[in-house]
Amino acid sequence: MALTGRAALLAALGSLPVGLLEPSWTGLLAVNGTIGLACAVDYALAAPVRTLRLARSGDTSVRLGETADVHLTVTNPGTRPLRARVRDAWPPSSWTPGTEAAASRHEVTVPAGERRRLTTRLRPTRRGDRRADRVTIRSYGPLGLLARQGSHTVPWTVRVLPPFTSRKHLPSRLARLRELDGRTSVLTRGEGTEFDSLRDYVPGDDTRSIDWRATARRPKVAVRTWRPERDRHILICLDTGRTSAGRVGDAPRLDSAMDAALLLAALATRAGDRVDLLAHDRRTRALVQGRASADVLPAFVNAMAGLEPELVETDSRHLVSTILRSAPRRSLVVLLTSLDAAPVEEVLLPLLPRLTQRHTVVLASVADPHIASMAASRGSVDAVYEAAAATQTQSQRHRTADQLSRHGVHVVDATPDTLAPTLADTYLSLKAAGRL
Repeated sequence: MALTGRAALLAALGSLPVGLLEPSWTGLLAVNGTIGLACAVDYALAAPVRTLRLARSGDTSVRLGETADVHLTVTNPGTRPLRARVRDAWPPSSWTPGTEAAASRHEVTVPAGERRRLTTRLRPTRRGDRRADRVTIRSYGPLGLLARQGSHTVPWTVRVLPPFTSRKHLPSRLARLRELDGRTSVLTRGEGTEFDSLRDYVPGDDTRSIDWRATARRPKVAVRTWRPERDRHILICLDTGRTSAGRVGDAPRLDSAMDAALLLAALATRAGDRVDLLAHDRRTRALVQGRASADVLPAFVNAMAGLEPELVETDSRHLVSTILRSAPRRSLVVLLTSLDAAPVEEVLLPLLPRLTQRHTVVLASVADPHIASMAASRGSVDAVYEAAAATQTQSQRHRTADQLSRHGVHVVDATPDTLAPTLADTYLSLKAAGRL
């Protein structure tokens, strides 16, 4: 039976004359010469690395928290078989901590003239574009003593999209939307609604909806039903300035704001409204306009994928000017920003009349649930001080919200888990009341 690898080398050493194995200079030189010759032969028989052909395929996008498979095809055009270890390098945020070594390193054997496909499974921990780094290949000879090593650059990009965890709330809000749309219950009348149909009066209906002319021609009292107007314009504005970088729980405020924006966009497009996106701090970071209903969500998630909080103060004056340019006609403007007293009272409040005289404005903010738990804590001196600080913070937010309400702004202040559904409910309430 033929021996391979290190076993062949040991057999070769065992076949040397006994005298050569004795501790003498002659014996040592002979042994070293044999080992050197074996290493040289082993290196010569290793398949060359630089002539290999590499290509990629697989996933180009993935939602945060899910996995993406990227395939690396290794083609060996040479005459010697390839026995190699391959490291497919990606940025550290492409894997959950501790899993990079197992996911990026492969062992492969490619006979001469053939190819093999390796799969690297990514599980990114951050949004944005993840670009492949070098592919390092270490090619071994049949004895495994020496190896050739080289690197190839094989470009590939995987875009990590927002997770859109609030989509679980979409079915219940669509059911409410169908109710507003007249498919399962009576519609309400408002300044932003249009006539739909007539039906018989039932106790509890608003008498102002009675159509007296139609009643005169029918044996029963007739009332009008009203349908919320469609094709309204909604502009969702993400504040990507300094305050959006504050972490609430395990994620920045910006991530919760994006999740709420996605749920609102999905709901509004189903309602037949036009939805645009603006991300801004001192300059415009993303702008999505004029997309068809089917393209709104893909465009939103692609635009949001690369957004990161900028550690600068938001230029509210420039933001308001950009909103007015992006929404020249009456629209629903949803501003996802901070409810902190200083930036709102000192900068935003003086600019609000420019928005509210033309648009319906909703300001949505991410509240920290830890503040509520601090306000309820007791039992020690430290806990009492924490409760006092939390109560003061809550009072400031309530005062700021009241000031915004007096300027005609609808305020949504909710924790990360409830911000998206609460904002969707606010949109439905405005639509039902004909305020859009």
